[in-house]
Amino acid sequence: MGPWLDSLTAWLTTNPQWLGLAIFIVACVECLAIAGIIVPGTVLLFAVAVLAGSGALTLGETLLLGYLGGLLGDAISYTLGRHFHQGIRRLPLLRTHPQWIGSAETYFQRYGIASLLVGRFIGPLRPMLPMVAGMFDMPIPRFIAVSLVAGAGWSVAYLLPGWATGAAMRLPLPEGFWMQAGIIAATLAVLLGLSVNASLRSQHKGTRLIAALSLLALLAMFFGWPYLSAFDQGLMTLIQNNRSSAIDGTLVLITRMGDFRTQFILGGVLTGLLLLARQWRPAIFAGSALIGTALANGSLKWLFARARPEVLSDPLTTYSMPSGHSSAAFAFFLVLAILAGRGQPPRMRLTWVILGCIPAAAIALSRVYLGAHWPTDVLAGAMLACCVCATSLTLLQDRQPLAALPLKVWWLVLPACMGVLAFFALHALPHALLRYQY
Repeated sequence: MGPWLDSLTAWLTTNPQWLGLAIFIVACVECLAIAGIIVPGTVLLFAVAVLAGSGALTLGETLLLGYLGGLLGDAISYTLGRHFHQGIRRLPLLRTHPQWIGSAETYFQRYGIASLLVGRFIGPLRPMLPMVAGMFDMPIPRFIAVSLVAGAGWSVAYLLPGWATGAAMRLPLPEGFWMQAGIIAATLAVLLGLSVNASLRSQHKGTRLIAALSLLALLAMFFGWPYLSAFDQGLMTLIQNNRSSAIDGTLVLITRMGDFRTQFILGGVLTGLLLLARQWRPAIFAGSALIGTALANGSLKWLFARARPEVLSDPLTTYSMPSGHSSAAFAFFLVLAILAGRGQPPRMRLTWVILGCIPAAAIALSRVYLGAHWPTDVLAGAMLACCVCATSLTLLQDRQPLAALPLKVWWLVLPACMGVLAFFALHALPHALLRYQY
């Protein structure tokens, strides 16, 4: 694949007017039934996103083209499944590889709508699930709604890293940036790999290991941040050079979801509703994880007293590390993800955790975009939340694992929590826009 990929990227470099179409087509193929399994779309998406970030396309254009391409791939796959139904199994490739459709079918029958949301981030399942949804005659409005939501998260997760890499390569970044960024990326990859491997082998020991690894990463971040100034300054320069007034409002809206008052009330609502539903052990887990994260964050922030970046026109007076928005957001969404994964197979539990990290990461990264925190601040906040959540879960499951929440409890909890988030995100938005302007 190497020579072919090199030829494609070289041609797009000399013909950048076709880059937008290339992103759209590659995203479509990556989400297209059967083709998405055969074609290495993830590698292609990263390559074309790097070219887009080098100055050919803005981040918004790149994400939008990938999003629309993915939606088209979903629509074609769904239409094929709905038109041919079980007859699609007679296609040559599916006759020789029945496991492709078999695994997607089992997954869809077991998890329904959730399979389309979660499976979007699982390589072999992503292109097949929309076709299976069509085969089982999922209502079209329901499929469209799920595809719109899942596609948005997918386009960000798969295109943002490549675009950011391309944008970074064209800026005069501080000396040592790439080495420090590589060290951080490699460390996070090792931590993630060890955590995933341990979780798949043993749920209880895996939780203990995650708590220990998160603590080690947190300590390394606190004692190592003075030596990561090139990474902090370089990434901040990259982000601030690519800020756009068109998306400032959206990022402020996202960051409002991580405000202390929002997260305080949100945690109270979640814990209170679990108590109201007589879910005592989940309520203890949620309360201990959220309160523990908040107390630890405040103590560490006071202890290290790190100054914030000098970006805001209205500087914040509190200290910077660890980011309170990052730790609170990761704690809340990890609690939801952990509760959602109870009673499910290890791979499904891990997938829920990954999905929970997506909105938390959006809130954390919004702090860097708005200039309120250094990148290492939000990393420290995420590690703190992971450590406290894993420790709380380990202690609570010492003798008996947490049971799955009944569906009626989720219908009580989720609308209330989403309502709280929406209310506080929209409340006083004009004032927040003034505060975070640059």
